[in-house]
Amino acid sequence: MATSAELEDPLYNLRLSIRDSNTPILTTTPTPSAPSDTVDDIAHATHIQFNHGAHHQSFDIKTPTRFAPDDKPIDLRSIYFAWLNKDAQVTEYFAAVQHLNEELPSGAGGSVQNLNFAQKIELIAWLSGETESSESIAPLEGADAASAAAGDAAAIAGGKGVPMQKTAGVGGGQKMVDARLLQIYDGERRMGDHNSVLRGTKPIDFSIYRKTAATFLRSRPPSTKEPAPAPHPPLVSGLQKKPSSRRLEQPIILLSPSASSLLRMSNIKSFLSDGLFIPPNATDTQTSNLLQLQRLLPSISSSPLRFILVDSTSLFKPPYWSRVVAIFTTGQPWQFKSYKYPNPVELFTHYPGVYVGWEGENEPENVKNWGRGVMSVKVDKWTGSEKGRWRDREVVERIWGRIEEGMRRGGWTKEGPGMAGQQAGR
Repeated sequence: MATSAELEDPLYNLRLSIRDSNTPILTTTPTPSAPSDTVDDIAHATHIQFNHGAHHQSFDIKTPTRFAPDDKPIDLRSIYFAWLNKDAQVTEYFAAVQHLNEELPSGAGGSVQNLNFAQKIELIAWLSGETESSESIAPLEGADAASAAAGDAAAIAGGKGVPMQKTAGVGGGQKMVDARLLQIYDGERRMGDHNSVLRGTKPIDFSIYRKTAATFLRSRPPSTKEPAPAPHPPLVSGLQKKPSSRRLEQPIILLSPSASSLLRMSNIKSFLSDGLFIPPNATDTQTSNLLQLQRLLPSISSSPLRFILVDSTSLFKPPYWSRVVAIFTTGQPWQFKSYKYPNPVELFTHYPGVYVGWEGENEPENVKNWGRGVMSVKVDKWTGSEKGRWRDREVVERIWGRIEEGMRRGGWTKEGPGMAGQQAGR
């Protein structure tokens, strides 16, 4: 059950509406009372009203939210517009933002903010409920602690992570600590060594007992000089030190943007997730510029990893290259002009390459010349039906095996790439 603090938060209200498939209402007044007070165009709206059962909450569309990448809060209108365009390609989204800014009337309260590649992924994942935490979303002040604890306990029982929370660090600073670890530490029994157990909270003179014991140890005469007291151990043991958290890095798979590629954004997910090849144009599936899928790689992590699939590097930042774990190619060198290593031979010494062609046909001469860095696999030709395509899964398992081997050599863990991968991204 949502707390009062959550119901007063615009970001949480939007997430709740998405979860319940309850579309919010765009209005021109904070208290709409007639159909004429509602609008369909976000450019003409001044407020957004959320309805959760008997609870109705209206927010000014310019309200800053807790989503603040780079410590700059994003307003509610920009957040809602990004959600409405969650499936749009990057260029389409940017064009839509520009068009909306041109439509905003004078004095509307600022422009819609563009969310970059990574910010949009992080926001959409949290709003849709795929993730329970985000480093770009500030903790909700005044939320019911009991409700949060119950949610954390449920997440732990289900084997999932729990939201990150801030705690006071050394020197009065702030650092991120996993709430699940805090719960474990709270249940630990505090242990002490022989000094802390014997001395207690105040010093005790044990000299009389030393003299009595000395009479029984004839080989050691009693000493008249009191030994210096042993130094007290640190108050915090090694087990009680809170480990610093690290933002989980999602591995990236790059696809070829070529129209001749057998695997494109429209059919790559069914191929790598379900082990079924369907031609790119065989369905009416809307093509997205970014996809995500999960895959369990036992030698990397005991829980499934979330992979990002893109066919363009136009929004890549230098650190993203350390997260690339596979590059699909058709054998056309122009694909790599904007890559970190434009030379294919050099590129595939750093990243595993994959070429997928038709069974019975030879791979392009370029793929052969690029050496062992590119794995060539074949799929059966499409006959117009999904029946009998049992070999597709065998091909998919070979591809995932190659990706897992490369990630293992790169020192990947569930948190991200190791030093080898980080050096490749520089």
